[in-house]
Amino acid sequence: MATSTATAERAKPRLGVFKLASCDGCQLSLLDLEDELLAIVGAVDIVHFPEASSAMNPHGPFDVTLVEGSVSTAGQLEELRAIRAASKVLVTIGACATAGGVQALRNFADHQDFIRAVYARPDYIDTLATSTPVAEHVPVDYELRGCPIAKEQLLEVLSAFLAGRRPDIADESVCMECKRAGQVCVVVAQGQACLGPVTHAGCGALCPRFARGCFGCFGPKERANTRALADHLLASGEGRPQIVRAFRLITGWAAAFRAESERHDD
Repeated sequence: MATSTATAERAKPRLGVFKLASCDGCQLSLLDLEDELLAIVGAVDIVHFPEASSAMNPHGPFDVTLVEGSVSTAGQLEELRAIRAASKVLVTIGACATAGGVQALRNFADHQDFIRAVYARPDYIDTLATSTPVAEHVPVDYELRGCPIAKEQLLEVLSAFLAGRRPDIADESVCMECKRAGQVCVVVAQGQACLGPVTHAGCGALCPRFARGCFGCFGPKERANTRALADHLLASGEGRPQIVRAFRLITGWAAAFRAESERHDD
């Protein structure tokens, strides 16, 4: 019986959770699963998760690896390549890992200006000029968006890869979540700027529920018609600087949002 138990333990898929440049919020979404967490722990062997355990094995190998955070230093890039080499499946989680995060604002300016403005000793700072998503550097098997990610979507992604299938995450916009929840459209009713029509669903239409336009935390949905939305905002009286700021925030380095912001950046 002891031998059988040991064999079963070794047969569990090995899970690694890593952090690059980020705030840890997406890793906390895994811990926030609460009722489901015990089932996850029973189904996998968590061999590296510094946010939750001091027992660490950063070298793998891993069957599934979750990576939070953007690549902002040369050291992080080197670490990421080692993680990819040790992982069968690599899933990026959150806006930082999938779109560079809010720290990617520096990509549109001279990062040295920011360093000089913030740090008393800029010569101590060792950083790359850009903050970039993981997929710009290594192959990624799946991207889970959000700031932070939705714990329900994380559970679906983990379950899918453990079962050997593709995750079932709906390809729809925040507007669909608004409609299902019976929310009054802040664009139509209040004339607010809102990225809901071009932003991937997953947040439960959080900001519109509190009468605020969507900030685009989950990044552009597939085939997002950002040009049509921007043209509507212009016709509604928004200035080009406001449109640039709208698209250039938490997921501003995502290709569709970046291209639209640059179209209006004088």
